[in-house]
Amino acid sequence: MKSHKFPITDDHIHIDPVNGRGLEAAKDFLRAGGTHLFLVTKPSSSFGVLPHTGDEFSLAYEKTIAIADQIRALGITVFVILGVHPAEMTRLSATTPLSETVAIMKRGIDIAASYIGEGRAVALKSGRPHYPVPDEVFSASNEVLSHALTLAADLKCAVQIHAETGPCSDVVGMAEQAGLPPHKVVKHYATPDTPLTPSLLASHPDIPQLARLRRPFTMETDYMDENTRPGAVIGPKSVPKITRKLINEGLISEDDAFRIHKETPERVYGVEIIL
Repeated sequence: MKSHKFPITDDHIHIDPVNGRGLEAAKDFLRAGGTHLFLVTKPSSSFGVLPHTGDEFSLAYEKTIAIADQIRALGITVFVILGVHPAEMTRLSATTPLSETVAIMKRGIDIAASYIGEGRAVALKSGRPHYPVPDEVFSASNEVLSHALTLAADLKCAVQIHAETGPCSDVVGMAEQAGLPPHKVVKHYATPDTPLTPSLLASHPDIPQLARLRRPFTMETDYMDENTRPGAVIGPKSVPKITRKLINEGLISEDDAFRIHKETPERVYGVEIIL
């Protein structure tokens, strides 16, 4: 295990003890020098669930919270993000009317919000499909996203969104209309051109330049922890290893690392990141 001069935070990672390596992946993160992670719930399909009312999402949430507790026992600080993956819109609407699909997904977001209200999670997950969809599906997805933003404003929490590649600039207006400061909307798997808070893959080539500009951003692996896709998107060691490599090569400073791994996530999520 690496000694720690500063926190190392993965802003978007999945740990799946059923379909993936589970705690062994978390141990890899820890051994590489990782200290904090934001554990994001996986789609309901990962748990063999096809929601019919929205209440069924609670199974995925409970399992996510359970694995978070097991990861904490290893000595890693875990912040839980719960919500409904936007691809559920496509999956559910294949057999359910679109209006009913929207209601199911909103109910799933409502339940996630209740966990945040109880202090068992720190942020909501929502968004819209990252692949081309018909206009009516895109509009329906935005309706669900707007619902998540409104609930987040009430809870004063962040929303991490999964969406199409690009800036997603329209989400700024959606957040403001909901009463949520746009910096509390995190664009997962981001590109630097987003006006939201970007969570960049640790391997993103623009990290040194953005750090020099003091642009607020976080780093992530989007590690899926699925045995059918080992190492996807990038492995659980990546955030700590790449951070230290960038520092050792003089491409970012330790002050930059503090901003990336502590100051920015603290400001966005309203959590404390301490060693």
